[in-house]
Amino acid sequence: MAVRKVVKFGEDILRKKSKPVKHFDEDLWQLLDDMKETMYKNDGIGLAGIQVGVLRRVVVIDVNGLSAELINPKIIMSEGEEIEEEGCLSVGKFSGRVARPYKVTVEAQDRYGYPFTITGEKLLARCLCHEIDHLDGILFVDKSLDKDKFFKSVR
Repeated sequence: MAVRKVVKFGEDILRKKSKPVKHFDEDLWQLLDDMKETMYKNDGIGLAGIQVGVLRRVVVIDVNGLSAELINPKIIMSEGEEIEEEGCLSVGKFSGRVARPYKVTVEAQDRYGYPFTITGEKLLARCLCHEIDHLDGILFVDKSLDKDKFFKSVR
């Protein structure tokens, strides 16, 4: 395993759309292991492939003791709404309030290509939405109720 460099706000790759994973092989497994190590090293609870410069639909999370790897994740159900503070390893110290679903169900594949679903509420739902947004080139600051403050601070 290796700690990879986290891509920071302003780098063009963060705005790109990630491609589906088609090969479930040792290269993918190495990426997942590296992403977990990178996430833990940076005190994160989630990390998308794009955040380490890999344009593949890959996410790792560790929320309240639930650790998961999600390949080709897709939100299939959401309900409710909750506004909470969010931050991001790619954005730095800025945090902002974001409205997210209270509960989501996600379809994904594991590292071997087997399909599964995961349902999460509150922080887990927020983390899943946040990381899946990354795969589509969307950052939490785009949805933040405080985005004007953020974008003024980076000009």
